[in-house]
Amino acid sequence: RDNACEKTSYMFLRKELPVRLANTMREVNLLPDNLLSQPSIRLVQKWYMQSFVELLDYENRKPEDRHALNDFLELLIEIRNRHNDVVPTMAQGVVEYKEKFGFDPFTSSNIQYFLDRFYTNRISFRMLINQHTLLFGNDTNPAHPKHIGSIDPTCSVAEVVSDAYDTAKMLCEKYYLAAPELKIEEFNMKAPKKPIQAVYVPSHLFHMLFELFKNSMRATVELYENSTEGLPPVKAKVTLGKEDLSIKISDRGGGVPLRKIDRLFNYMYSTAPTPSLEPGAVPLAGFGYGLPISRLYARYFQGDLKLYSMEGVGTDAVIYLKALSSESFERLPVFNKSAWRHYKTSPEADDWSNPSKEPRDAS
Repeated sequence: RDNACEKTSYMFLRKELPVRLANTMREVNLLPDNLLSQPSIRLVQKWYMQSFVELLDYENRKPEDRHALNDFLELLIEIRNRHNDVVPTMAQGVVEYKEKFGFDPFTSSNIQYFLDRFYTNRISFRMLINQHTLLFGNDTNPAHPKHIGSIDPTCSVAEVVSDAYDTAKMLCEKYYLAAPELKIEEFNMKAPKKPIQAVYVPSHLFHMLFELFKNSMRATVELYENSTEGLPPVKAKVTLGKEDLSIKISDRGGGVPLRKIDRLFNYMYSTAPTPSLEPGAVPLAGFGYGLPISRLYARYFQGDLKLYSMEGVGTDAVIYLKALSSESFERLPVFNKSAWRHYKTSPEADDWSNPSKEPRDAS
């Protein structure tokens, strides 16, 4: 923190944040008119436009001006708060569109492509704002004096796994009055028998793991609710190799058929009832956005999140992260002609035979 320079950060952010907002706003305008006309989408557009205009005020304010630095810091906190509900509001817009116009595969693939890019941009935007406000504002975290902004240079992966499990367990016990136990194993190829540490953003890792534990617990409890055997544990395996740091969460919750795996990552397929947008509700509960957004968090620093399921048995979910922090650079959407073409090209006929019906019920 002592080596960080607020003026340098200010000079970088006053240019970089408006550029990222502008890229997002250009791309929003390529969405179908029927989607853009939904009240929730228009509200999100209004927030982005307002933040963009406010940031432009600082284009020519000199970093030597102490007031400029303080005003900028306060503005960043204001912008962060304004954008707090972007994910559920955008999700609400998609729900409004679906209720009015139904579901067609072309629009669905455009919305999928757009939301992956839109939410990744938002993750990066908040990451930059948080770094600045944590380093130069008053909201430093006394519990973690070694953190550099939101980055933990010695993040204990097993600890974050345990924290995410405990939080998910509390939620699971509240709804189902029971929760499976956790078994953690670590395999450190680089330094055998030593706990695995990484340079990472613990809040991102927590977000992904919490989502995976919630899904595993729910599947396990619902499958075994009438069983006398008790609940099989959820297993976590943390491994560190030369290139990858991997975390596998395994459950015995009955699995998901292969046909449905891709749907779990699709924003248009959420099957849950529409949750309320009231403040204080569990965030994202019911929008079905937990998995796709968790995958974006993993991909943001060049990792990934994959699901491997065996129907009838259970599911393995694997989070892949880069073992070396020097390889964990941001993966950001670029707004260019290729992106533009993605929205404008009309759908082509499928060039593989494809059964159109759901499988028959053979029972």
